[in-house]
Amino acid sequence: MIKINDALKQWTIHQAHEIGIDKIGFTHAGNFESLRQQMTRQKERGFTSGFEHDNLDERLDPTLIFDEPKSIISIALAYPNRILNPGDPKPDGKVRGAFSTASWGLDYHHILNQKMAELIERLKEKAGHQLRFKPMVDTGALVDVAVAQRAGLGFIGKNGLLITPEFGSFVYLGEIITNIEFTPDAPFIGDCGECRACIKACPPKALFGDGTMNAKKCLSYQTQAKEMIPLEDRKKIRNMIYGCDICQTVCPYNKGIDFHNHPEMEPDYEAVMPVLEDLLQMSNQVFKERFGHMAGSWRGKKVLQRNAIIALANKKSDRSLPLLQALVDKDPRPDIREIAQWAINELNRQTKRDN
Repeated sequence: MIKINDALKQWTIHQAHEIGIDKIGFTHAGNFESLRQQMTRQKERGFTSGFEHDNLDERLDPTLIFDEPKSIISIALAYPNRILNPGDPKPDGKVRGAFSTASWGLDYHHILNQKMAELIERLKEKAGHQLRFKPMVDTGALVDVAVAQRAGLGFIGKNGLLITPEFGSFVYLGEIITNIEFTPDAPFIGDCGECRACIKACPPKALFGDGTMNAKKCLSYQTQAKEMIPLEDRKKIRNMIYGCDICQTVCPYNKGIDFHNHPEMEPDYEAVMPVLEDLLQMSNQVFKERFGHMAGSWRGKKVLQRNAIIALANKKSDRSLPLLQALVDKDPRPDIREIAQWAINELNRQTKRDN
């Protein structure tokens, strides 16, 4: 254990702001055992996504993933949710898809890891290289929102996201376990009150209202899963090809929120609102060049192309019928042929209804 007085904590906060970390909080490294019953029930009911760390004990107990932890530093970076320089919404009449705001700009895992690495290096230079740290972003063992709430950054909303007073829920979260014993901040006290805007707005009704959800029904999950999107949910994704912003868009805490603090998070309009027909004809190399820097590219081209085909049907893009037919006739991937045929059938049914 490295016991340090509060002067180092204040110094750390100052350094974090210099680095460009928008919020920072400190909590003790005790367990999160109060979450066990809820998380166990979610898994037993089949409501987890499968993307989570698979060892529940390690998710709840920092001592299982770090030797003699004393504190956890929680950080948040605000990301933008409006495009400052939008382009032509329908070039040559073509339909665009959309990536959710959390996937705009450079992959947030890289941004957060870089800023935490810089903070760790400054702490080592200041207080000694015997200090130990374990940074984590998103795919780490701990539950990011639970750490952030206990560290005083915000409260967990009914949609399961952390809601901060300054930036709403448009924040990326990361945490650093350390053997430094910082004085912990007070947990954030707050809630959504009687508001049920996100619950009512969620198209597949995935939210339960207590901060938990059926993750497999969540549209964000469905746009990322390799499994075929269920028939009843395909229209609900609209033209989204990665993620979903609905529960954030309708949240009163997000009204008027839009921060542009980090240039590397600014979206390229052509990347985050891609022309769907172009995406469907893209080579692997072009896909990597166009989207490889984004968090939304992690599942690869095929899943996004599947979603693009559904989006074309949802947007009633009759002009895409020849391209869809070419996919049915020539594409070597069975699931792409299947979804393309579904889209053709949908477009033909819509044409009959309209006539």
